[in-house]
Amino acid sequence: MSLENKNAVIYGAGGSIGGGVAREFAARGARVFLTGRHEPALTKLADEIKETGGLAEVAVVDGLDETAVDEHAASVVAEAGSLDISLNLVPRGDIQGIPLVEMTVEDYVRPITTGVTTNFITARAAARHMITQGSGVILALDSGSAQGSPMMGATGSIDAALDTYIRNLAVEIGPHGVRALGIWVAGIPETFTPEKLSAVNNQLPASPEMMENILDGLTEARMTKRSPRLAEVAATLAFLASDDAMGITGTFVNVTSMYPS
Repeated sequence: MSLENKNAVIYGAGGSIGGGVAREFAARGARVFLTGRHEPALTKLADEIKETGGLAEVAVVDGLDETAVDEHAASVVAEAGSLDISLNLVPRGDIQGIPLVEMTVEDYVRPITTGVTTNFITARAAARHMITQGSGVILALDSGSAQGSPMMGATGSIDAALDTYIRNLAVEIGPHGVRALGIWVAGIPETFTPEKLSAVNNQLPASPEMMENILDGLTEARMTKRSPRLAEVAATLAFLASDDAMGITGTFVNVTSMYPS
């Protein structure tokens, strides 16, 4: 499962998942282009990758700015010769834990608008170059909550939109040798902090007890009674991005194990 000689752009790379995936891609030989709005986190990650012999570049790019995304994608191709993997991990601003009938319009609409916009912009930029070169893979990530998840706010709605967009995109770009697919994953224990949970649901008290209760509840809700680890998520994405998965497109791989695919 090598990614040797592949150039991977990760949007929103400064978070926990972005860091885990970037390290995995680099360890498998990819040159990773780390983008986001906060340069210190990106530089720290790039330095860690370089210390282990990997190749990493940093650029401050707003994944909601189509001009900035288009220009960065073009610069990657000009510098590296190709854009082989594109992964969007830009935060959407989901609000959860509030009944739909009590949510504000702003809190419901924001993650849908943000999620659709950034995934469209980054996938479009990558696809244009990939179509020209006749190869490449566009990866997406959501929680699979479109299958029916109460108290999740707009998360299910944006997940459904992203699922549909990726599947439709795959049909259009497939004849050009380009793949589009994603994974469903939610509740990765290593990425949880009280601060992150409170940002999604400010009704949650930021305490170790709250963290333990939520993680236990997620484990119990899974079909396998086991939560996915960050290393497993990163390895799954690396496989899907590799030539070993050339026959897989237009679908979502279920790493969440909460909902049947």
